[in-house]
Amino acid sequence: MARKLGFRLGIYVFKDAEIVDYAAPAGVISVARRLDPELDTFLIAESMRPVQTQAGFTVLPNYSFADQPAMDAFLIPGGFGTRQEMNNTNLHRYIRSLPSECLLTSVCTGSWIYARMGLLDGLSATNRKEPDRLEASHMGKTPIDRLAEMAPACRVSRARVVDAGRIVTAGGIASGMEMGFHLLRRAGYDEAFIDDVARVMEYHRAYELYRHDIEFCEPTLSDH
Repeated sequence: MARKLGFRLGIYVFKDAEIVDYAAPAGVISVARRLDPELDTFLIAESMRPVQTQAGFTVLPNYSFADQPAMDAFLIPGGFGTRQEMNNTNLHRYIRSLPSECLLTSVCTGSWIYARMGLLDGLSATNRKEPDRLEASHMGKTPIDRLAEMAPACRVSRARVVDAGRIVTAGGIASGMEMGFHLLRRAGYDEAFIDDVARVMEYHRAYELYRHDIEFCEPTLSDH
């Protein structure tokens, strides 16, 4: 795969987004910029107001939807706030407006957004597999099981990262690290470059563990 010059990752932030979901992939790209300054990552929000994510952690977006920043991949993190974002028609409209060459990616319950929009039909996707206490009780449901319920035409996978072409999903909270590394791969960087990023981050042993926990799938012939 030819390397994409100046690969740019836009990360959507919203109320009660999970911190590690968006910080981990941003951190991977940030460290990778030490090796290639042309890489870039930034935060996008519905408007240019401070966004209070999980645990009261407040961030300032770099762009709003109206700015329409150029990017090669758009990432939706998970978190409690995805329950509201599933019904955010402004977000759905924005996603549909993105050029077809822009990757649509997610970490954890961020894939629920694509499921609600019908974008996972005929594809494979993943989500968080380990429940918290509420999700493990009779009142809840494990996120990956809820994904299967929301998108019955989706082939739900337990892989850490699922690459279905334009749509790439990652599993539980810390899998945002592997999403970041895989986006470097999708941008055309070789394994030696990615290994070096993992080494600088002192994550190389974990990366070795998860390196091949990726499922690739092609859309079914009935997809459109």
